[in-house]
Amino acid sequence: MNTPKADFDGCVFEPASLPRLQVQGTDALFPVHRVYCVGRNYREHAREMGLSTREPPFFFSKPADAVCTDAEVPYPSMTGELHHEVELVVAIGGGGADIPLEEAQALVFGYAVGVDLTRRDLQAAAKKHGRPWTTAKGFDQSAPVSAIRPVSANGHPGSAAIRLQVNGQLRQQGNVRDMTWSVPEVIAELSRYFELKAGDLIFTGTPSGVGSVLPGDRIDCAIDSVGALSFVIRE
Repeated sequence: MNTPKADFDGCVFEPASLPRLQVQGTDALFPVHRVYCVGRNYREHAREMGLSTREPPFFFSKPADAVCTDAEVPYPSMTGELHHEVELVVAIGGGGADIPLEEAQALVFGYAVGVDLTRRDLQAAAKKHGRPWTTAKGFDQSAPVSAIRPVSANGHPGSAAIRLQVNGQLRQQGNVRDMTWSVPEVIAELSRYFELKAGDLIFTGTPSGVGSVLPGDRIDCAIDSVGALSFVIRE
């Protein structure tokens, strides 16, 4: 059997390129390393999903190449219940493990608007059987993200309205100050489990009002002082 010839810097095929996000107001690009997500980090959404007490944050992840910036996002296969979840996304510009709380915010490069698209029916089935959420959360183009607004341009959004509309109809609204766990708390806790690195993105949870979308629906979402994101769900 012939050994494949390595033509791409020692690789047997050309490596896939990293997703990159535009940095607002510049020509710079932010290369994505990993994508972490915080579950149930808004009190009203936690109640919406059946929880009534403040729990420690828990985390799941999406593949880096789930990040997309396209104007059209395909309706995924294997689901009949695709849900929207608008979120403040934290773009990490530094790194480390076991980061002290008082040092966590300094690692933030900037912020963006993101939507955690979820195959809710598959998530419900996974929960029922105690299985991982990978098929519900980690599918292709499941993480639309806006351009990143750097901290140097507008500071940290300690209090900013967050909202999402579907076909012009308001579905989700809240304020990032209503997060159960603040951005520094999330970063510090996450760094106990993973060594964070520049290029990491953290989806910080969604306010109440999550719901289904269908092919042809237009999603418009925004976070004050951070940015806006719009896309259409296509067949």
